[in-house]
Amino acid sequence: MDYKKLGRDLLPLVGGAENISKLTHCATRLRFEFCDRSRVDEAAIKSTPGVISVVEKGGQFQVVVGNDVPITYRVLINEMGGTAGKADSGKSGKNPEDPKEKNSIITNIISVISTTFTPVIPALIGGGMIKAVLSILVLIGLDDTSSTYALLNLISDAAFYFMPVLLAYGAAIKFECNPVLAMTLASALLHPTWAGMAGAGEAVDFFHIPVMLVDYSYSVIPIILSIWVMSYVEKLAEKYTPSIIKFFLKPLIILFISAPIAMIIIGPFGSFLNSLLETGANMINARASWLLPMLMGAFQPFLVLTGTAWAMTPIATVQISSLGYEIVNGPGMLASNIAQGGATLAVALKTKNQQLKQLASSSGFTAVMGITEPCLYGVILPLKKPLIASMIGGGVGGIYAGVSGLVRYAFVSPGLAALPAFIGENPMNIVHAVITCIVSFAAAFAAVWIMGFDDGEGREGKGQETKDSKTEILEKGISKEENSGTERAEGRKAQIIAVPIRGEVVSLDQVNDAVFSQKILGDGVAIIPEDGKVFSPVNGVVSALFETKHAIGITSEDGAELLIHIGIDTVNLQGKYFTAHVEVGSKVRKGDLMISFEGEKIQEEGYDIITPVLVANMAQFTSIDEQKTGKAAVGEPLMTIS
Repeated sequence: MDYKKLGRDLLPLVGGAENISKLTHCATRLRFEFCDRSRVDEAAIKSTPGVISVVEKGGQFQVVVGNDVPITYRVLINEMGGTAGKADSGKSGKNPEDPKEKNSIITNIISVISTTFTPVIPALIGGGMIKAVLSILVLIGLDDTSSTYALLNLISDAAFYFMPVLLAYGAAIKFECNPVLAMTLASALLHPTWAGMAGAGEAVDFFHIPVMLVDYSYSVIPIILSIWVMSYVEKLAEKYTPSIIKFFLKPLIILFISAPIAMIIIGPFGSFLNSLLETGANMINARASWLLPMLMGAFQPFLVLTGTAWAMTPIATVQISSLGYEIVNGPGMLASNIAQGGATLAVALKTKNQQLKQLASSSGFTAVMGITEPCLYGVILPLKKPLIASMIGGGVGGIYAGVSGLVRYAFVSPGLAALPAFIGENPMNIVHAVITCIVSFAAAFAAVWIMGFDDGEGREGKGQETKDSKTEILEKGISKEENSGTERAEGRKAQIIAVPIRGEVVSLDQVNDAVFSQKILGDGVAIIPEDGKVFSPVNGVVSALFETKHAIGITSEDGAELLIHIGIDTVNLQGKYFTAHVEVGSKVRKGDLMISFEGEKIQEEGYDIITPVLVANMAQFTSIDEQKTGKAAVGEPLMTIS
């Protein structure tokens, strides 16, 4: 694959260099933030050779490329003129009257963590791997009192000691302020004079304002909060500084105001939050050592899918910095990564589909080495049952990791290649790491072998389809190829699905969401609602109801699994403007009221209320024989499946 060509191909599809406000990358994916999202051709990006998948979560548009993502990233940076993006200057073509994108507080926090940590990850991994190599050298005879050991240990520890400086760069990119001034502010918090005053324990004041002396080496939260405050100071300095002296006065104002605020207020508060997070994690581990590794092992795939995999990174880095090891991310991630590799390699051995066999073999090997995105998006997620198997394997392995007290001594992507990161003071730790790998791999492999998966020829060429933008549907277990224990519809009479919402019936290709328009979640139609009431289209039972009440699944008496998804991206409303009149397990008759919603208010928030009505297990039926179009009343025949 020519990853340089891929970078050049992607640039026009994302709206050109002028449309990219921020660009970073992690181990396998490009992470974009845009001035104008509407200029991005998502469908074309998905079909571009070399693109494994597209994920839009955590405030970022993420293009999954694979292990060679740095090559594509460098090409994009060169094409953009050597910068990692720019703020929207108002020339992006975006209508200022358009509704602003609504992001929850959690989404914004994850976006900050992701953008801040992404540029730092190579340094942390590099230092972590040197620390792992150093552990091996000590085992084979290197004297841990020698100058060679001291120098290697210094190199491995540098990224962690100067963590605030590295994070200041990423935070400056996120908050759109000067990276060099941000790093200067961080350097002030680590200056030898500051460290000396903190070590002496003497009282210090700034113009008679008491200053709490805190050691900021290895810290995470204080610098992120400090750069956030600095970004506002910089905006004010930019706005009110006379242009004739701006070159001199602006940096003076920024540092003279931001640095004391960081030292007197933000730094101590952030340090308190640092300690609070660490204490909380330690308390959980002391009372239920198996809990965190089990949860991370089982649900890591969903954390990756939803863009929340970064959420625990600050706690993990704080623990490594203060304790020399961490229990939050590494043990559970090791179990999950190996389990995903085991599930994928089981697919490779079991499948008769040659294209799937090749994809599963290569991505499964990559997963057990520590990089799971290729197998997650290419194999596990599209096949569904291997996803369940990998969660089983990750959960079982995570329980063993927690009970055995497994810890990670260095920040690396857990896998077979990174096992040296589990070598430390406890000689049994690496043994427990190996056993965790064996347990996770075996459990996931066996689960796939027993459960099986859809190996139809029709799946060829679809290994890279993505359902990430509607991951919540997968989490609720609605499948377009499994009928969840209901009888197969083969041989049954035709089923008539009634209109559930009064409005105009249109085809799915008019839905502005590729997951629906490309029928990834199932076939059917869409309705543009004229009122805010959703009625049951069949006799059956409510099989899924989302907490946000924006979507509902019904299984009919004749085995059809129906999904009604009210609006596009309305999950972001977190249930606002929706009222559920049924619950999971409720028996419904055709015409029963299930959900009511306030369509006008949802549209005022900037969301499209077009509502797809899908047959999620369409693979169990022959066809949709009749589909209504145009105006329709509740209860009229909408479509017939046979």
